[in-house]
Amino acid sequence: MTRLQTATDPDRVIATARTWLGTPYHDQASLKGVGCDCLGLARGVWRELVGEEPFPIPPYSRDWGETGMREVLADGARRMMIELPVADAGPGALVLFRMRPGAIAKHVGILTAPDRFIHAYERLGVIEEPLTPAWQRRIVFAFLFLSI
Repeated sequence: MTRLQTATDPDRVIATARTWLGTPYHDQASLKGVGCDCLGLARGVWRELVGEEPFPIPPYSRDWGETGMREVLADGARRMMIELPVADAGPGALVLFRMRPGAIAKHVGILTAPDRFIHAYERLGVIEEPLTPAWQRRIVFAFLFLSI
């Protein structure tokens, strides 16, 4: 991303993400009200805020313990979002979680307050819940949606 690009207003990101609440969980889907997974939620919010996705999303494993030398999810986000230090992430930021030590980041959510976030979770669908210390310590990357 170039330095000239600016971030979308956090209130707009949060309002858009909240329109996805209640969407059922469906692996590798991204249809509001029909089904999505955590990445599908982020993709859908992107489409509503920015426009069409700039590249196709390849199939991915559901394994939260997956290891590897490359942070595929973070690398993809870097291609289309503004990265910021995790400590600077606030409401409206997209955050990536490492669910197991030694694994790559495989879960995403959108911060709605310093202590709350929205994400898609298996069996629960898209929910907003507290960003507990257990969730907070798993955040390893943070990004901002672009403003168009």
